[in-house]
Amino acid sequence: MPDTASPETAPVKKSTGLVRNSLINAAFTLISRFAGFARDLVIAAYMGASGNIMADAYATAQNFPNLFRRIFAEGAFSTAFVPSYSAALERDGKEKADKMAHDAMATLVFLTVAFTLVCELSMPWLMYALKPGFAATPEKMKWAVIFTQITMPYLPCMAIVAHLAGVLNARNRFVLSAAAPILLNAVTLICVIPTHSPFQSALWASVGTLIAGVLQASLLLWGARKTGAHVSLSILPVFSKEINALLLLAVPGALAAAATQLNVFVSQFFSSGVKGATMWMAIADRFYQLPLGLVGVAIGTALLPALSRAVHAQDHEHAQKTMDQAVVFALVFALPAAVALVAMPYFLVDGVYVRGEFLVYDAQWTARCLFHYGWGVPAFVLTRILNPAFFARKDTFGPMKFALVSVVTNIVVGVSMFHVIGVPGLAVGTSTAAWVNVVLMVIALHRRGTWTIGRGALGKVLLVLLASAGMAAFCFAAVHFSPQLKSLLGEGLPRIGGHVVGAKEISVLLVSLVGVFVYIGLLFASGAVRPSELKAMLKRRRG
Repeated sequence: MPDTASPETAPVKKSTGLVRNSLINAAFTLISRFAGFARDLVIAAYMGASGNIMADAYATAQNFPNLFRRIFAEGAFSTAFVPSYSAALERDGKEKADKMAHDAMATLVFLTVAFTLVCELSMPWLMYALKPGFAATPEKMKWAVIFTQITMPYLPCMAIVAHLAGVLNARNRFVLSAAAPILLNAVTLICVIPTHSPFQSALWASVGTLIAGVLQASLLLWGARKTGAHVSLSILPVFSKEINALLLLAVPGALAAAATQLNVFVSQFFSSGVKGATMWMAIADRFYQLPLGLVGVAIGTALLPALSRAVHAQDHEHAQKTMDQAVVFALVFALPAAVALVAMPYFLVDGVYVRGEFLVYDAQWTARCLFHYGWGVPAFVLTRILNPAFFARKDTFGPMKFALVSVVTNIVVGVSMFHVIGVPGLAVGTSTAAWVNVVLMVIALHRRGTWTIGRGALGKVLLVLLASAGMAAFCFAAVHFSPQLKSLLGEGLPRIGGHVVGAKEISVLLVSLVGVFVYIGLLFASGAVRPSELKAMLKRRRG
């Protein structure tokens, strides 16, 4: 019998596979991350780290709205909204689902705008709470407050972006939401490159953040409308029965995100008294966020709507297969990234960042932080993969409880290690807390009978570990012979002040590329990934 459902009531087809959607996200995220590296290279060269006050003031202005963005937008409302919206598309059709999406966005915008206004007015006092160490340098405190007041409206813009990304992802549209961050990097570069002092760079970079936020929100609003979603911008909240239920579902997610961001607050609180530490941790964060964005966020973004549909349809076999595939696929990328960050942190930081105002001293401390973030990378990624297993079942209380435990772990370990090894100790606390969170989630999923990794997937993970061990050997060898490599590459290159220009940058690029090919070869040789499996995963699935 032919399907007689109208376009407004027909459910959205499941047209793409998890891996394919994840790769779409990862491809655009990769472009964004490289653009982000270009942005950070320029900012580090123009502002430095320990050499002047503007670097820490600017890094604080970036951290503040992003901290609350992860609580309000990505951490809470979206994780509650996407499963509800996906289920509404399947159950009620597009028209009713879009009405819920419109009302939800209006309420979210109202809440974030109100919160932003409160923060703007109380920023001087908030800064003393967040960055007490800045009080010793009044000029740094002053500009941290001003720059943060400029960037704070980025929060409601990102709330709109996160919400509309959920609308697009539930409709199997991933390109725009993955590409939107490129605008931030491009606009920041355009604003910073013409400047001539660290102060001008910090000021215009902050202005660029606000401009980029408006452009990103506009882009996704246009994209949502192009897909046929009837969602418009409004600031008048709608507290209907559905929205109240959504808010109630979002509260545990908000608390979980707040608990997680408390880890960030603890790090910033203690690091604020160390000159340059805010910038050191920001740059180390950029390195480990690359695999997290490419893998954890990309797969998690595609996984939540796919898993929500499988759970709603009570297709337990497909839900198990989807989770197994996501975990294996995530570790295929996360483990070699962790190996590289642990095996050669200074080699990477020195080759990429040391120039202009960013000194060797800054690179040494950044590398120490990066090392301890490195062994936490698989946990950071797995957290993004395991959370959807709870959110797809509209369980936001479980992740909240686990996040609270991880916060306590981070505070105890991070503060203790800070007094032993300094700023890198804060990274030790963050990574330890991430692993505790993962262990708790895996145990909970197993006890509930929701998900336990299958034998086939476990075998794949062991083979990936074997391939990663081979890559580790290559990385350690590359670092050991790096002086000879730089000397060899430096022949024929220009010299300025006795230093070969471009040798260390080329060596980082060369080692990274060879390492990728070594790892891919080991993956195929060990049987962790087979060409036939990869081809099958990338095929478009029919609805």
